Amino acid sequence: MSTSSKTAEPVVDDPVDPVYPGTATLRLRSIHARVADLASTPHSLNGDWEEVRRKVLWAGGLRDLTGSRPGQGYTGHSFNDWNHCDLTAMRGQEAHNINGGAVEGIAHGNQLGPGIKIASLEELGPGGSWSTCMMGCDREPPADVAHLQFKSRIAFKMVWVPPNFEEFVLVDDDGLLLAHGRPTGKLPDIRQRQANFRAVGKGKYSLAALDVATRSSEHSEL
Repeated sequence: MSTSSKTAEPVVDDPVDPVYPGTATLRLRSIHARVADLASTPHSLNGDWEEVRRKVLWAGGLRDLTGSRPGQGYTGHSFNDWNHCDLTAMRGQEAHNINGGAVEGIAHGNQLGPGIKIASLEELGPGGSWSTCMMGCDREPPADVAHLQFKSRIAFKMVWVPPNFEEFVLVDDDGLLLAHGRPTGKLPDIRQRQANFRAVGKGKYSLAALDVATRSSEHSEL
């Protein structure tokens, strides 16, 4: 649970999610529209990894800020390790929530608000975006930073596909496939990609990756 004493006051015309009231609903919808655009464009997520990562950041409403200091909008870690692979859209007042022990393994302070404000692209709608830690997402309900600290759904989660971890899927809060990519170039370390898939466990967030793995295997056998 958040240690913030504030209640989630709805942004005007931004529908309140009845389960996760910290969700910036309009922003989440805009993110899904951008992901759909990427998914409908052939090979858009199959190029050089750094270019693909920038597209994923753009779709999620985040700037590519690799020169900023951590905590001041830095997004160089986003989707580059096993853990920071949840893209979350949260209402403005929720962005300043601290963890307070809600998510095991995350610092109690974990103040992300200033960085979220700096890195978020305003044109996607009210609230902010961030690439939050996915640890705990294998539980039901999910016990990760997005759902507990920010009380928000994920707009999408990046999951690397076994057994080679050369492909990834983007899935929504229900685990449904939004997009699929096979990037090239200098990918995140293989151990990071393997750990990413282990983190989703056998729950709903693993299903799309396993389906892509099955189809890829069948295609290679033809």
